[in-house]
Amino acid sequence: MAEIRPRILLVDDDDAITGTLGPFLERSGFDVDIAADGAQGLVAVERHAPDLVVCDVLMPHLDGRELVRRLRARRLWLPIVLLTQVGESWERSAALDEGADDYLNKPFAPHELVSRIRAVLRRTAAGSPSLAAAARLRAHELVLDRTARRAWLDDAELTLTPKAMTLLEYLMLHPDEVHTRDRLLETLWGFDFATSSRAVDHRVAELRRVLGDDATAPRFVETVQSFGYRFAAPVGPA
Repeated sequence: MAEIRPRILLVDDDDAITGTLGPFLERSGFDVDIAADGAQGLVAVERHAPDLVVCDVLMPHLDGRELVRRLRARRLWLPIVLLTQVGESWERSAALDEGADDYLNKPFAPHELVSRIRAVLRRTAAGSPSLAAAARLRAHELVLDRTARRAWLDDAELTLTPKAMTLLEYLMLHPDEVHTRDRLLETLWGFDFATSSRAVDHRVAELRRVLGDDATAPRFVETVQSFGYRFAAPVGPA
């Protein structure tokens, strides 16, 4: 029996990107449809719902973030990876706040995009709301309200710095994935912020202290030696 290949909708107005990235995704084991802008992407989703959408942010007619908003407003929970612009840190937070499952900064390595696609497909159950669509997330007795920017553990509200709250949200949105310190640094501070990866370690230490998490036997944030961190607890909508 032939293997069923996931169907990817690639939405980008740059022919140079779709002309090279489309065939690369095909060679990586996906069936690929192409749309030249967000308006065409919306039509393509309604005509033949893909397993995942890869979408540029800056496009004519209908940009990537508006496409995400319209799909979520129609209760279409298919996973979405947005391609954002390097240095625009507000786009990263907007991408997640508006319902994207992940983002990748341009320029990017095609292999990294394939890894992100596979990770999102692994953690997204077909036909069910993605974690990115949930206003509240739960892991064991930990609850995070993404809209109110508040978190509780055993019904006791936690006090976290804004950076630690952002880190907690990102880790909970991407459970069981290993994240390098550079990736987390980019997520929290962006490329335009000059700081050390030790800043990530400090925020992880803050999370562990507030959560009462033991680094040697973690329930929530696990250290992956010489690489980075992983959120080890199962996460679902609260």
